[in-house]
Amino acid sequence: MTLDVRSSAFAEGGMIPSRYTCDGENVSPDLEWSTVPAGTKSIAVIADDPDAPRKTWVHWVLFNLPPALRGLPKDVPKTPTLADGAIQGINDSNELGYDGPCPPSGVHRYYFKVYALDRELTLRSGCTKQQLLEAMEGHALADGVLMGRYTH
Repeated sequence: MTLDVRSSAFAEGGMIPSRYTCDGENVSPDLEWSTVPAGTKSIAVIADDPDAPRKTWVHWVLFNLPPALRGLPKDVPKTPTLADGAIQGINDSNELGYDGPCPPSGVHRYYFKVYALDRELTLRSGCTKQQLLEAMEGHALADGVLMGRYTH
């Protein structure tokens, strides 16, 4: 099953406003997703940039969002856990929470991926994208992606 992921901040394939980047307030954009399948126990979000030099750059790792949730507001706090019990991992800037686009040169693509999982994960705050992917393996019931672009 595919989730429909969208944002009021930018359209699929569109330019991400500077507010959500290192050139602005560096706050997370709002995200919305379609209804998740029956049996969903938690939701995870990963945002990354495959166009970064040397490796895919991780901008956000967030998991154990409640299954009834259908989106995130803009400017999610950069705290280890959120009020709803969700847990934030570490990004490649070595910080918790969202770290916006900041490409060294050219136009980069940023993928906001949402996963509906059949279980809650036992990972702790500060985990990496790789640790999250390993814990999610075989547990995704549905996923979807929203891609935006950015350049300085």
